[in-house]
Amino acid sequence: MIEVSFLVYDVGSTYTKLSAFNRNGNLLEFVGRSQAPTTVQNIEIGLNNARSNLEKVLGSGPISARFTLATSSAAGGLRMVAMGYMPRVTAKAAKEVAMSAGARVLEIISFETPVDFRLQILKEIKPDIILLAGGTDGGDQESLFENAKVIVQAESSGVVIIAGNNEAQAKVEEILESGGIRTQRVPNVMPTIHELKVKPAREAIHQEFIRQITRAKGLGALLEKVSNRKVIPTPGAVLMAAELLAMGTPEQDGLDGLLVIDLGGATTDVHSVLPSLAKLSNEEKGLVISNEKQVSYRTVEGNLGLRVSATGIVETAGASGVLAKVGLEGEELSKELINYVHFLESEPEHLSSGDQEHIFDKALAITAIELALKRHAGYLAQGFDPVMGIIPGSPVGRDLRRVERVIIVGGIFAHASEEQSREIVKKALANPGISLLPHDPAIIVDKNYLLYTVGAIAQDHANDALALALDFFN
Repeated sequence: MIEVSFLVYDVGSTYTKLSAFNRNGNLLEFVGRSQAPTTVQNIEIGLNNARSNLEKVLGSGPISARFTLATSSAAGGLRMVAMGYMPRVTAKAAKEVAMSAGARVLEIISFETPVDFRLQILKEIKPDIILLAGGTDGGDQESLFENAKVIVQAESSGVVIIAGNNEAQAKVEEILESGGIRTQRVPNVMPTIHELKVKPAREAIHQEFIRQITRAKGLGALLEKVSNRKVIPTPGAVLMAAELLAMGTPEQDGLDGLLVIDLGGATTDVHSVLPSLAKLSNEEKGLVISNEKQVSYRTVEGNLGLRVSATGIVETAGASGVLAKVGLEGEELSKELINYVHFLESEPEHLSSGDQEHIFDKALAITAIELALKRHAGYLAQGFDPVMGIIPGSPVGRDLRRVERVIIVGGIFAHASEEQSREIVKKALANPGISLLPHDPAIIVDKNYLLYTVGAIAQDHANDALALALDFFN
């Protein structure tokens, strides 16, 4: 038998991964990883197979661990609706909190949305979670009361996380609970117009994730295995890892500005952490905190993926535009690419074979990353806006130009050489146009899917997790 310091599971929709780490002096060392197909009918089978495969990799017989941790995306992400007051203020803040927690935000509702339409949205989506924000502390209360009544009228079966004006929360809770709605109160996500308080609401979303995924077969058994009784959403773990690596801990400095690109079969996720923004004064933040002024920011492009969403890439950029990324052209090749992405949509488990499929995958990856980055980043203004004080050439939105490190993760990178992986990202950054993208950053490939493990370990062992991350990603 071998004893390790940490075992970290990740239960995905397709594969269950398992990574092992051991302590060597004051540092954690990566021991090895394995994976096994996720068994949807009973997830515990996949867990046991991943553990058995790791024992074979290490050649050491049974494994025991001092700490066992876990993340999961097997539930597909919780369906979430964010409700707030003003679209550009608390409704937007609610969305950012939800995105940072790894939930699937299906709709953003503001006080300007007609009541009948709000009701229709809630009845159609049937969200697992409603994040109810609205009003800074001491500010608006009516939007919270009205939205609470709409939620009751919709007979929502999900939980409502009350994260608005703290002076209104008790009455909002009373309205919801009188209608049989389950609630949880957390501090206001936007206590002032200059401040976004993410962590309490994010933790509440993670707790709800734990509660709901244990309904799936076998995931209750996973919860029994983990040491801290937590199973956090995988995207949330990745963002927490990026925050830790960029910002550090009180005992250890981080690496400063950081960009993470997670290219999957269904989505392309982009996480950016810019610690320097934490030092901005209220005047520098502007009247209302916005994307470009948040320390952490995550976007998810649901129509840009290399398998389930491959058609979205071609629909967005055009077949000829995708082929141009790898120096190809021609009507016949365009038809073949279109046929290929339609095939991938119906057969998402397909592994590319042959030179043409490999080239098509490369072209799709370059295009997806370029599109996702340009949606995530800001741009250089092209015209005058006297109201906003914008002149041509001034930066608008999230400025990534000074980011010096980009970490990439995804199946295409796990199966390609590091040189090939870096080439994909370099080509995606090659034509920024007016977008505020990084200039010639270091590109680091997370071939062993370590980011999610760093986020999981960081929950209770931040310094250990940071030392591990610095060893791999510095």
